[in-house]
Amino acid sequence: MHPALWISKTGLDAQQTDISVISNNVANASTVGYKKSRAVFEDLLYQTVNQAGGISASNTKLPNGLNIGAGTKVVATQKMFTQGNMLTTDNSLDLMVEGPGFFEVQLPDGTAAYTRNGQFTLDDTGQIVTPGSGYVVQPPITIPDDAISITVSAEGEVSVKTPGTADNQVVGELSMTDFINPSGLDPMGQNLYLETGASGTPIQGTASLDGMGAIRQGALETSNVNVTEELVNLIESQRIYEMNSKVISAVDQMLSYVNQNL
Repeated sequence: MHPALWISKTGLDAQQTDISVISNNVANASTVGYKKSRAVFEDLLYQTVNQAGGISASNTKLPNGLNIGAGTKVVATQKMFTQGNMLTTDNSLDLMVEGPGFFEVQLPDGTAAYTRNGQFTLDDTGQIVTPGSGYVVQPPITIPDDAISITVSAEGEVSVKTPGTADNQVVGELSMTDFINPSGLDPMGQNLYLETGASGTPIQGTASLDGMGAIRQGALETSNVNVTEELVNLIESQRIYEMNSKVISAVDQMLSYVNQNL
């Protein structure tokens, strides 16, 4: 079998994966706090016919080797944690992280998860939770039933104003969590990430301090997906897919010619 068939087949598989990654980015272009992904490619093993530097004659070495590649593959999908744009809202529980850092929430099994989506709400007990699944934001903060307004400072201090009081009452403080390698976090869906061995251990800190981002109340971080860029990447992947298909077609014509004329 001609090796170019298998080499081009790996190219088709790789571009299919790349298009899947691009389509997921485009699908989440309006998802709050979403971070785009990109496919990471790697060439496969080479068949070495002649080794560069090998002896070709007396006192003579080969300046170049003869290596035949075996194709390509996608080895990783890398998350890009660049800052998204600010979307101003009128909701006091819409919080944006301006800079590095994540909000921490607790899953039902007690595991900690992390998110850039600060689109929070209250549950039936007054605790601040995520809107989709009701996961409690850590550390837990309960808003009194008679609270007139909620204020969140850039450092994460949460205070409320209640009837009959002149000053705001502090009810808790949101902490920030960061990682040495955020790209190593495991995306689990629902705008949440889990710690892995590649991400490093969580680094706790105060918002606006300790190298953490500031919290902006009444704003959300939009997806960092650039739709125009993704469409250009899609066109590029389509063309590479077509070229690999043409290689397979050309090899098929070569084999057909040999089969019919020999």
